[in-house]
Amino acid sequence: MLQRLYDWTFKLAVHRHALWALAAVSFIESSFFPIPPDILLIPMVLAARNRAWLIAGVGTVASVLGGMAGYGIGYFLFEEVGRPLLEFYHYGEKFEEFRGYYNEWGAWIVAGAGVTPFPYKVITIASGVTALDPWTFTIASVLSRGARFFIEAALLWYFGPPIRNFVENNLVKVATVFFILLLGGFALIRFL
Repeated sequence: MLQRLYDWTFKLAVHRHALWALAAVSFIESSFFPIPPDILLIPMVLAARNRAWLIAGVGTVASVLGGMAGYGIGYFLFEEVGRPLLEFYHYGEKFEEFRGYYNEWGAWIVAGAGVTPFPYKVITIASGVTALDPWTFTIASVLSRGARFFIEAALLWYFGPPIRNFVENNLVKVATVFFILLLGGFALIRFL
């Protein structure tokens, strides 16, 4: 089953609408969707290394725009949409404590979440709820999300074939590490 999912993802990665799919996943991941865009970005760059910078650029722009949507959810729709999303990710109780520190350290918090497995959508919504300066939020998002996607693209561009061979030869291990990091990011929410 894992091999079929991998094959399907690679098939999608070379599809003529792959950039649109990456843009959509990057956008919704930054505001509410739990699966990170790396799951498409990585095979897209491996499949078309000559387009690595375009792929990273699309991921960055769509992710920042999605982050702005998450900010809007927090700012305009916190009670109706934002609070239920925070509750879904089990962050509701600790949010009030977190809110006090947020504006003081907001740029660093946004930047940290932008490059780590920590669920970025929680930070985008929190930024809107706490009314973090929109320019600070946007600049930190562009720098952190851009760094994440462009560093990934650069590594995949440079080391592409060996990485692809490694992934294909160790698919179960790679998938296990990916899901541990993904779940670890959500678990981290509970302990912060």
